[in-house]
Amino acid sequence: MKYFKLIVLLLTISQSLLGQTRWEASSQRQGIQVEQWTVHDVVYTLKKMPTNPFDKNVTATTIHGADTLQIPLFYNGGKEWILRFSGKEPGTYGYTLSGDLPELRGRKGSFEVTKNTKADRHGGVVVKKEDPKHFYYEDGTPYFNLAFECDWLFALDHGQKKLSKTDQLLSTVAQNGFKQVVMNVYSYDVSWKKDSLLAQHPEHEYGGREDIFPFLGSNKNPDFSALNVAFFQHLDRTMASLHDKELVSHLMIYVWNKMVNWPDMDTHADNLYYDYVIKRYQAYPNIMWDVSKEALYYGRATAEYISERIQRARKLDAYNRLISVHSYSFCSKHPDEVDFISSQDWSHPLYQKMLDAGKRFPNKPIFNIEHGGYEASPYEVFTGDYTDAEVCLRRNYMCLFAGSYTTYYWQGASWNAIIHNPFEQPASFPKPKFEYFAHMSALFKRYPFANFQANLGKNSSGYNLTDPKNGITMMYMPKENHSVMLLFLDLKEAPGHTMQWFNTLTGAFTPEEPFVRAKAEISPWRGQADTILIVKYGPS
Repeated sequence: MKYFKLIVLLLTISQSLLGQTRWEASSQRQGIQVEQWTVHDVVYTLKKMPTNPFDKNVTATTIHGADTLQIPLFYNGGKEWILRFSGKEPGTYGYTLSGDLPELRGRKGSFEVTKNTKADRHGGVVVKKEDPKHFYYEDGTPYFNLAFECDWLFALDHGQKKLSKTDQLLSTVAQNGFKQVVMNVYSYDVSWKKDSLLAQHPEHEYGGREDIFPFLGSNKNPDFSALNVAFFQHLDRTMASLHDKELVSHLMIYVWNKMVNWPDMDTHADNLYYDYVIKRYQAYPNIMWDVSKEALYYGRATAEYISERIQRARKLDAYNRLISVHSYSFCSKHPDEVDFISSQDWSHPLYQKMLDAGKRFPNKPIFNIEHGGYEASPYEVFTGDYTDAEVCLRRNYMCLFAGSYTTYYWQGASWNAIIHNPFEQPASFPKPKFEYFAHMSALFKRYPFANFQANLGKNSSGYNLTDPKNGITMMYMPKENHSVMLLFLDLKEAPGHTMQWFNTLTGAFTPEEPFVRAKAEISPWRGQADTILIVKYGPS
């Protein structure tokens, strides 16, 4: 990602470092030419250091046509304050600074935003009024919210000059069709018993580190008087890597069951941390906010506290990024406060539960963020209820065919154990089935998920997604099905109607051929793989 830093000093351009370009400019007003949906830092260095710098509020009132953004600056250590900016639309964005710092008050600047030229970049994720059940990018392209859980991503390469492990893992994630990483700002450790094999591979253990902490001090001995800027500077690099690879960060700001020594709720330190996260990361187009993982579990937070956190984020976030809460209990009782409904549901009738959620909230995207399927890895980290790769895959399809979005968990990356290079491990280490999700993503690239609706009344013994506009029906058939009755399709065998099969394990498509009901009712991979029958209707 082009990631610019403008220091208001001299009119020279210095060397690039780690994907960042450092601009040194005179104090005269000068427009900075930037590209749409890229992230840029304007760094102001003060002559005099104020007391309690984290408590100082500075805002850039930014005007673009008829729109005005109130973008908060944030303290970056030393004597630096940063205005972090990204432009949603081409045009001129002029800004004026105001706030608590006399040296910055009244300073002006501008950005000249040019049209995006990166073919796979489409802007931030939004919900459209005309189709509130689905996610879209800002340019109108459907966003297929297929997520990959990696809670400790922030810890990869911490303290290192290069993000070699981070980049390798995220490249692998992106290459296998995932569009989002569900991650924590910070987690400390897990409370459950750890696999003894993990102790033999400390290179994969990221829990319990005392050298990583968002405040001063450490998790065992915290100093809540100030934040650890170096922690967030590293997280910046992780965010930039995600953005480079067009992966959305589903950023969970809190987590209650990972042994974090948090400050008390709604104290100065708590608010300082929360506000800083919103200020520092809102400019990234690839951000989605999540107040807390399992927000109302473990007896810590109240619904009133979570509601206040949502309001707080919306007040600070000039870019209006989407926000939700990892709690169906909260979302279902406060649907007007969140932009999409998050669900954690491990139940056996998962399809029906997700279908019910969609019916209950017809004007919100539904996102199953945790369905109890945690694919096995070399280490037994947390098994949940399902660990078999094919069963976990099926549960993801159950969510999709109920019209909701979904998340994949692999025990080798979801929590404190992270194998950043799983396909380079010894033969004795079982490999994850990431390719299953590459095939899933390819299917819904060919047939956009946003075009389809769950169709319970025409499921037969499988699951039905129907695209009424383009005349396409997809029937998901578990491999155990002997056959699936398709009388409800009400199709006459005619040359205009076609059929083909998709193998969920290999990604193979059979050739498209005329629809023949008797043939369509029996999967060619019966007993071998779950399959999807794709029927296209000919002219009526």
